[in-house]
Amino acid sequence: MSVRRIAAALLLFLVTAVPPLHAQESASTSQGENLSRLIDTALSNNPELKASESRWRSFKSRIKQAGSLDDPMLMLKIQNGIVNDPVNFSKDPMTQKVIGISQQLPFFGKRALREEVATHEAESFHYAHEERKLELVRMVKEAYYQIYFADHAVAILDKNIGIIDTFITLAQTKYSVGQGVQQDIYKAQLERSKMLDMRISLEQMRKSQVIALNSLLYRPPTTAVGQIPEFGLGQEPPSADKLMEMAEESRPELKSLRAKVLKGESSYKLAKKEYYPDFNVGFEYMQRNNNDDMYSLGVTFNLPIQRARRDAMVAEANSEINMAQDELMATRNTIATGIADLLAQMERRKKLVELYKTGIIPQAEQSLESATIGYRVNKVDFLNLLDSRVSLFNYEREYYDSLADYQVKKAQLEALVGRELE
Repeated sequence: MSVRRIAAALLLFLVTAVPPLHAQESASTSQGENLSRLIDTALSNNPELKASESRWRSFKSRIKQAGSLDDPMLMLKIQNGIVNDPVNFSKDPMTQKVIGISQQLPFFGKRALREEVATHEAESFHYAHEERKLELVRMVKEAYYQIYFADHAVAILDKNIGIIDTFITLAQTKYSVGQGVQQDIYKAQLERSKMLDMRISLEQMRKSQVIALNSLLYRPPTTAVGQIPEFGLGQEPPSADKLMEMAEESRPELKSLRAKVLKGESSYKLAKKEYYPDFNVGFEYMQRNNNDDMYSLGVTFNLPIQRARRDAMVAEANSEINMAQDELMATRNTIATGIADLLAQMERRKKLVELYKTGIIPQAEQSLESATIGYRVNKVDFLNLLDSRVSLFNYEREYYDSLADYQVKKAQLEALVGRELE
């Protein structure tokens, strides 16, 4: 076969082996890993999430404890007994058999405030659990889309390694008949080695992401993860102001901090109540042999004169309020900044996806086709042909990188505002 025929066969191979990007997408299968099922599995199985739920339920159980009265005290005693005759209750008229009961009663309002403190504390842990769920969903999505990119990058690499092999064969053939230079062979071999190096890195990246995903789903790290189905960009995200409104309504971390503010306020009110005494109500019944029975009824209360301790309790509660409010403001600022930054990154990735899809990649395909035709008639050298192929490869890889990274940023944005955007 002549060199011209080999070049013509190469041109035919390139035209048929590199379908347009939209054809690659339309040929994708609908089978593969389902993101919703993966998320459901993670939410059901993840042990860290279960631990955070147990922590919340343990604090929820403290609400009833905080609002309950102490157990009453039952008293049984012998009063004024005779030491020399301890079981004779008739010898002295003052000897009495006594039964009594007493109940500790906190000052009015303390029980309700203690229950409020426990309620708001449990709420903060409940929203911390919901925040953990958001983080888990975000991490599952990030691993999912990174695996998608790795799979497509490896597929593009394999396709291009095959094409480079054809280039090497062509360069060797032309060199053998004195129509090429040995440098062309070395250059093509170098590009092939660079692609193999990139493939090793991508395979390691996929393995790491699969291990991370399996860890989130609490299943063996060697569990296989299948092909990720194709996806698009989806709907346009709302404006920054709208997203901030959504965060105020939905973000669990903000709700947790607001619950901490309310807990501090209730703790402050409770600390102020400590300046008032608690009461102990007691009743005793005294039985005397051969004499009238007697009873005793009384109230005792503490004298809240240790003001330094109570002042410190008020100061502690006030500091707790200030700390929670400052954390709330800082978190709002972090969310607002994150929303603006992620929207900017998503806008950049969206523009790149559209540019690669409708502009750069079709143009690079045309450039490669033109270079191939020029090479066939000896108007384009081998290095220009090789550079055209490598450029198209890089643009295809960047397309999938931008598409996957857009979805990663979207997952981060959803975790930031506390809800899905679609």
